[in-house]
Amino acid sequence: MLRRPTTTRRRPRPGAGRGVPLWVHLSALVAVPLVGVAVLTAATTRSSIAEAASATRAEAAVGALAHLDTARSSVEQEILPTLALAVIDRPATATDLGLPVAVLAQQRAMVQATLQTARATTDEALAQTARGTYGADAAVRARAQLSTLRDRADTFAVSVEGIYLGYLAISNDLVHTQRAVAAAATAEGLPPRTQRAIQDVQVVAQLATAASRQTPLYLGAVFGGTGTLIGSQLAWETGWLAYSDALEQMQELSQTSLRTAWEGARGVEVSRTLDQLLGPAPGGGRPTSPDVSRMLSLLQQSGERDALLSGLVHTAADSARASAAADRDQAVDRRNRTLVGAVLVVLLSLLSVLVVGRAVARALRVLAGQAGHVSDGALVQVEVAGPREVRTVSAALASAVASLRRVQEQARAVARGDLDNALLAEPLPGPLGEVVHASVRQIVSSVRQREELQSALAHRAAHDPLTELPNRAQARQLTESALFRARRSGAMTGLLFVDLDGFKAVNDTHGHACGDEVLRAVAGRLESAVRSGDVVCRLGGDEFVVLVEPVAAERDLLELAERLIAEVSRPIAVGGHQLRVGASIGVAVGRDAATDADVLFAEADAAAYRAKRHGRGRAEVFDETLRAQLADRAELEAAVAAGLAAGEMLLHYQPVVDARTGQLTGFEALVRWDRPGVGMVPPDVFVPAAEGSRLICDLDRWVLHEATRQLAAWRGSVPLPPGHPEPTVAVNVSGRHLADRQVVTDVADALAASGLPAHLLVLEVTETVLVDDLVAIEHLVALRAMGTAIAIDDFGTGYTSIGQLRHMPVDTLKIDRSFVASTDPGASELVALMIRAAHTFGLTVVAEGVEEPGQLDRLRAEGCDHAQGFLLHRPLPPAAVEALLARTAVPAPR
Repeated sequence: MLRRPTTTRRRPRPGAGRGVPLWVHLSALVAVPLVGVAVLTAATTRSSIAEAASATRAEAAVGALAHLDTARSSVEQEILPTLALAVIDRPATATDLGLPVAVLAQQRAMVQATLQTARATTDEALAQTARGTYGADAAVRARAQLSTLRDRADTFAVSVEGIYLGYLAISNDLVHTQRAVAAAATAEGLPPRTQRAIQDVQVVAQLATAASRQTPLYLGAVFGGTGTLIGSQLAWETGWLAYSDALEQMQELSQTSLRTAWEGARGVEVSRTLDQLLGPAPGGGRPTSPDVSRMLSLLQQSGERDALLSGLVHTAADSARASAAADRDQAVDRRNRTLVGAVLVVLLSLLSVLVVGRAVARALRVLAGQAGHVSDGALVQVEVAGPREVRTVSAALASAVASLRRVQEQARAVARGDLDNALLAEPLPGPLGEVVHASVRQIVSSVRQREELQSALAHRAAHDPLTELPNRAQARQLTESALFRARRSGAMTGLLFVDLDGFKAVNDTHGHACGDEVLRAVAGRLESAVRSGDVVCRLGGDEFVVLVEPVAAERDLLELAERLIAEVSRPIAVGGHQLRVGASIGVAVGRDAATDADVLFAEADAAAYRAKRHGRGRAEVFDETLRAQLADRAELEAAVAAGLAAGEMLLHYQPVVDARTGQLTGFEALVRWDRPGVGMVPPDVFVPAAEGSRLICDLDRWVLHEATRQLAAWRGSVPLPPGHPEPTVAVNVSGRHLADRQVVTDVADALAASGLPAHLLVLEVTETVLVDDLVAIEHLVALRAMGTAIAIDDFGTGYTSIGQLRHMPVDTLKIDRSFVASTDPGASELVALMIRAAHTFGLTVVAEGVEEPGQLDRLRAEGCDHAQGFLLHRPLPPAAVEALLARTAVPAPR
């Protein structure tokens, strides 16, 4: 078992501490029903509050009903005393009615007292009603109307009939208000029991109203004339019918106690007497006229019955109010019980969450701690405890830890490189184990494949793909190692630079595929001619080197060079042809500790160059004369570096035109050196010197920045006519610079600094770079993806076969001037072939070195796209280019 060191602080796991705690999940689980409980509680509470409010309003309405009935009864109680005083105080009226004036006068004080009592009762009832919520407007209205009516009655400003109708209008208004208040109380949605109690109040009030109006109508029918409303027998009979209907409705009272009270009130002597007296006479007709004492007794009995019925109205109202109050209390009690129940449910739910959460969380906390150790890489022993589900998870984790231990051991075996360990063959349990084990096997296979691929890539990076010989980079490294060993041993190291003669003619005549076969044959012959410890390398194109160590004498290197020349010069059979090439060899010897690989390569190259100049097919040894030439070259390199730093370099621009229309399409930037004290130095003098070192990278970098800056400036200052293509600028990039990983950044920096669009920059490279340097090709792919165009410069002078064009990251093919100017019979056909091949692969063609009209005509006939040369334009300084652009610019508006 692996133990986690106790002194090591555990690093926080990704996502640890970010999750929501368990109690939050449990709370959320309980929150859903709690929300339901809260909603139901709120709804029930709101309903209970609404019911309580309705019951309270109904209770107030019923109270208003009682006050309104008292006011109505009091108003009607004023009618008879007021009418009696009008009769007493106006004898003519008494005579008209057939009443003894003297008798009436004796009763005036009693009538006046009765009237004052009735008025006081009325005012008190109306005041109480006005202070309430219901019927207040009617009470205020009745008080104002009563005040006016009383004043007019007291001053005899109104007739007896007017008095009666005035009081009747006020009473009717109060009755209507009673009905409206009763309707409002009934509309509160109260329980049926309370609704019926309110209806009972209305029934009793209706009876009291009908009963209180009987006596005035009866007396009017007895004493009034037929032409007045108060004396109308029809009014009396109608009033009796209303009273009879009210009596029948009293049988429908819902409350037993109220029915009992009604039976008691109806059995009172005064009620029976009035019913007999005020009812219709037997046989019909007008009722009989009572005497004065009987009439006064009638007035008194009528008042008593009205008081009895008013008390019954109050009894009914009290019962209805008690019922409404009970409804209110029940609603309040229901609300309180609901709130208490909801609080208890919430508390019990939270308590259960706390208890269950603590129990589950405790077991999960232990499991989470163990899982945390496992996730940190500590394969601890997992304890199986807790609830059944937790125990199941713990057991699964323990099984996973056991599997992880096996995976750990297998990973250690892979890390040790022990790919043949028997442990790697042991499978893991379950589907996931199969996947993991398959992954382990795949890792083992991938490691082996990677080792094989690394070996292959290392071989490919260090060897020429055509001949399988070490390439230029490997040749330099091998030379450095040989010189290091020579310095320690004191021996000499030799380097033979082999440059083939006549190889270009093989390519031109028989094609590049045949040339490749020749190169492979030459490589084999060179390897067979050297000693087993010597190394043959291909630098690129038709250049080889032979590294020889140790060297006993310089003469041995010359003899080896002669053997190599003889081997290479033998005929080579390719495709049924007997082909011949030769070799010029330069020999350099490393004798002292100051010699390095670059110096030795430069010396051998210089010796080979002299061998070619001296007639080819021979060997030359690097000597003091060549050393002096190299010194001059080094001095020239230093001067070029100083001139570049001092700003002595400048650019001329040779225009490129459309071969068919002659329209300007671009420029090629050509570097010039205005050397102080010397003048203009030809490029073929100082550019090769720069190409011999990394100085060429600095020169390329300067040309890139200056050319893009200049074209961007022309774009901003010289407007071109509509439809005229924007001119491009072509910049030559050396093979050394293109192989440098900084080249992509250099181009990007130049474009960014100038603001020139990438598609207006054309990068020109040689065929040799495209054929021999894989790194350079990768850089070209990246530059092309950036948006720049790629052109093959001096096409036809290298070793690129036409068939290779389809696979190269290029856009333009520039035909070398030697093919354009050649008068050989096959030159024109070769140029036509190049143009057709380029167009087949989607490339544009630029013909270089056009100096005669006939050359331009032939190029046009073959469909060449662009041309440049002295016939069209010589290289121009920037000022002349501006003048040329100005001639094609849009005229400025006047």
